[in-house]
Amino acid sequence: MALSFFALAMVMWLALGSDYGSTPVSAASGGVQITYGSVIKLMHERTKFRLHSHDVPYGSGSGQQSVTGFPDVDDSNSYWIVRPTLDSSAKQRDTIKSGTLIRLQHMITRKWLHSHLHASPISGNLEVSCFGHDGESDTGDYWRLEIEGSGKTWRQDQRVRLRHVDTGGYLHSHDKKYTRIAGGQQEVCGVGEKRPDNVWLAAEGVYLPVAESK
Repeated sequence: MALSFFALAMVMWLALGSDYGSTPVSAASGGVQITYGSVIKLMHERTKFRLHSHDVPYGSGSGQQSVTGFPDVDDSNSYWIVRPTLDSSAKQRDTIKSGTLIRLQHMITRKWLHSHLHASPISGNLEVSCFGHDGESDTGDYWRLEIEGSGKTWRQDQRVRLRHVDTGGYLHSHDKKYTRIAGGQQEVCGVGEKRPDNVWLAAEGVYLPVAESK
């Protein structure tokens, strides 16, 4: 398993060569710091499903690219690149403090994790979608990192919430599953208050080492 994961890390490094100035490392154990440019999977704490997207639009609401929770740990459509916001001075390999605004870019389709006031398909909460591309992003893609507990910078083993800036909704998932989507995928949406079901952890990924101080 370690060899296959290392191979995946190197494929990502070569495919996204312009993003990586040094050799990435896999996060095989807890405590690894998450830096800008890292490629991660976000695991929903209670259900263990991974935040997932693919080039399939919603059949209602915005009609944008759908976002779901996916049970298969190995699916490549669950990788997200951690990016700063458009007006940020943050650089590749910088650490990320609690309270910071970030963006998450879907690795395969290059679209941004997004939300707005459309209703989500199953629960009628805030719809979470993927939107835009490398050169198209706006504040609808901004999420505030809220670290649970005493930690000040984001690490792999920390419980976190992501609160959407424009709507105030927390990134949320639950046991409600789509009946017309293969693989037992569950709804991802936004809700306006803190709940146990809007806690996530960084799981599998290719993590860029922290930039050296000058």
